[in-house]
Amino acid sequence: MKYREDKYGNRLSVLGFGCMRFKKKMGKINMEDAERQIISAFEKGVNYFDTAFIYPGSEAAIGEIFEKNKIRDRVYIATKLPPALMRSTEILDKLFNEQLKRLRTDHIDFYLMHMMADIKIWDRLKSIGIEKWIEEKKASGAIRQIGFSYHGNSDMFCKIVDAYDWDMCLIQYNYMDEHTQAGRKGLRHAYEKGTPVMIMEPLRGGRLVNNLPDEAKKLFAEHPVKYTPAQWAFRWLWNQPEVSVVLSGMNSDEMVEDNIKTASDTEIGELTVSDEEMLKKVVKAINAKMKVPCTGCGYCMPCPQKVNISGTFSAYNRRFANGRIAGLKEYVNCTSSKEYAPASECIGCGKCEQHCPQGIEIRKNLKEAEKVLETPGYRIYSNAVSVFKKNKL
Repeated sequence: MKYREDKYGNRLSVLGFGCMRFKKKMGKINMEDAERQIISAFEKGVNYFDTAFIYPGSEAAIGEIFEKNKIRDRVYIATKLPPALMRSTEILDKLFNEQLKRLRTDHIDFYLMHMMADIKIWDRLKSIGIEKWIEEKKASGAIRQIGFSYHGNSDMFCKIVDAYDWDMCLIQYNYMDEHTQAGRKGLRHAYEKGTPVMIMEPLRGGRLVNNLPDEAKKLFAEHPVKYTPAQWAFRWLWNQPEVSVVLSGMNSDEMVEDNIKTASDTEIGELTVSDEEMLKKVVKAINAKMKVPCTGCGYCMPCPQKVNISGTFSAYNRRFANGRIAGLKEYVNCTSSKEYAPASECIGCGKCEQHCPQGIEIRKNLKEAEKVLETPGYRIYSNAVSVFKKNKL
């Protein structure tokens, strides 16, 4: 495992464990799988683990795993405060203490303001006294470093970076988002200010690996340097000295092994001009087929009508990337259950759009997806699958 230093000289593994996408069993985190994968990553050198107050069950899960395996003092925990819930420092204290309880710890190594999309959010937090609150928590050792996570454009990101003496920040960044979100401009601005940058969505919710259009697959296959799509995405990031830690929402043993191998043998500056040009062509091939820039983060869920929003958009994108049948099968699989409903059940309440980090016009896109996906063939296939599942049970 390779390491890069934070603002205070602590050695952080270049691969961080994103704890938002643990596999579920009966609606709850599969603790057996999560523990095995976390400990495997830890034993191979991963020491940075990222979670959040709003990730269902995540803080409690890693708190239990770290305590059980007696490794809390050998790892760094990053978790996040949801600014929308903050109305006073009393509420801040209540929520923070709940997080300490969940995490079974007396301190948090990296504490982030979650989804700071606008400087106005920081201004509002300052108005309730958060700067003094942070100062007190850092003085007591309860918080070691303070930062923020961000979804928005590069200009606003730079304003937020300049608004406070942050210890670190977390941005969405990958070879598809090189010039969107905070982008390379924001990455370099933070780096030049001495603010370490952690990366989320390195694979854009799996979009840079799963359901790639045939043209993109061909570009990877024909390139003389042979890496998998996931390995190319991570290498593109670790190629840049401005990147401190790259988070991966690892939820399989194979994913842990592969990502650790890539993290262990990637060097800064290793990509050639030819490699970079190939990836730019891949971006064009993906953009030509992508209808909705959904990363599958799930922030828009749950839908009051049980519409499977991210599943619908994944099937919609796949329809154009891999063909009608592939899109149909995926759409049936993600909507033919009691837990999830198809796009046609959307009532246009807009609750989902208030939480989407990508700023997607969800209601509009669901209507478009409905027109394309909910064909007579879909209804016949969906009904057949429902009958099969019912009889099987």
